[in-house]
Amino acid sequence: MAGGSLAVARAHKTVTLDVDGERVSISTFAGTISGVLESQGLQLAAHDTVAPDPSTGLRDGDEIVVRSGHPVTVLSGGQEQTVWTTALSADEALTSLSARGDDVRLVASRSSAGRADLAMRLDLDGGVDVQVDGGTQHVEDGAVSLDALLASIDVTVGAADRVQVVRSAAGSGAALTVVVQRVVVQATTTVSEIPFETVTEQSADLYKGQSRTSVAGVAGERTLIEQIVTVDGAEESRTPLSDVVTRAPVTAVVQQGTKARPVAVASGGSSVGGDVWAALARCESGGNPLSVSSSGAYYGLYQFSLSTWRAMGGSGLPTEASAEEQTQRAQALQARSGWGQWPACARSLGLL
Repeated sequence: MAGGSLAVARAHKTVTLDVDGERVSISTFAGTISGVLESQGLQLAAHDTVAPDPSTGLRDGDEIVVRSGHPVTVLSGGQEQTVWTTALSADEALTSLSARGDDVRLVASRSSAGRADLAMRLDLDGGVDVQVDGGTQHVEDGAVSLDALLASIDVTVGAADRVQVVRSAAGSGAALTVVVQRVVVQATTTVSEIPFETVTEQSADLYKGQSRTSVAGVAGERTLIEQIVTVDGAEESRTPLSDVVTRAPVTAVVQQGTKARPVAVASGGSSVGGDVWAALARCESGGNPLSVSSSGAYYGLYQFSLSTWRAMGGSGLPTEASAEEQTQRAQALQARSGWGQWPACARSLGLL
C-alpha cells in the first residue's frame, strides 16, 4: 500500500493553465499537455497556439499557455488584408506586425450593434491617445476594449466613420493612438449644357446674300451623378454613378439663298440717277437700311410697309435685305406706281 500511495502521489501534478491571459491552477493526473486540455474541455481551432506542444509529457509545476487565434484587418502600404493573430492586445499585435513597416494600422470592424470593434484590448500596460474631430484626448486605462475606450470619452462613431489603431509618435506619452476619421458619403447631381450644332442648306426661295433660320437650335442637357467621399472635411474620392444625356440637342438649320436678284427698270424707259435714290433714302430714313419707324410699321431705307415689300417680291423684313436689294425694290415700286409712294420726300426733292 505504501508503494501504491507513492505512485499515486507521483502521478498527481499541479500545473498553471493560462488561457488568453486568464490564469488558473489545476490539479491533475494527466500525463500530457493534451490530457490537461481535454480535461478542461478545451478544443484547439486551426489558428490557436499551445505551449509547450500538446504531445509533451506533463510535469508537476508546468505552465501551459493557450492563445486563441482571431482575425484582424491590417492596413499597410495603402492595402487592407485580414491576418490571424494570437496577440492579447493591439499593442502586442502591432509589435508582431512591425516587420510590415512603420505605417501598419489595425482597422476596426463593426459589431452587429454598429460599434467600432477590435477583437482584443488596446494596451495592457498603459494609456492610449485618441485623435478625433481635430483634437487629441488621452485615456489613462488602455486595458479595455476599443468600444469601451471610445464610450469613456463620449465619442460616437458614425456608420461610415473609420477607426484605426496605430503606433503613437515618439514622445507622445502613449504607445498607441486610436484615430477616428469622420467620413461623409453623398451623391451630387451636376447638370451641364450640350451645345447644338448648325448645318447650312441652300434655298431657291431666298435671294443670294439672304439667309434665315428654318430650325432654331436648342442646347441639350447632360446629367452627371457622382458619389463623393469626404474624410475629415477633405474630398477623398469622386466616383461617377451615372452619366446620361437627359435632353438631346436640336441642330440648327440655316438656309442660304441661291435666287438671283431682279433688275428694276425706271418708268418711261429712262433711268433715274443714283443720287436721287440716295437723297430719297436720306429723307425717308436718314440713309439707314436698318431703320424702323416709331410706329413699327415701316422699314428700311425707303420705309416700306410689309405689305408693299412683299408685293414687290421681298421676303422676311426689309431691314433683313441688303441696301442694294432695298433700292432695287424701291426702283421697281417707283416704276410701277410712281413717286407718289413717297409723297412728302418726293415733293421736297422736286419729284412731284
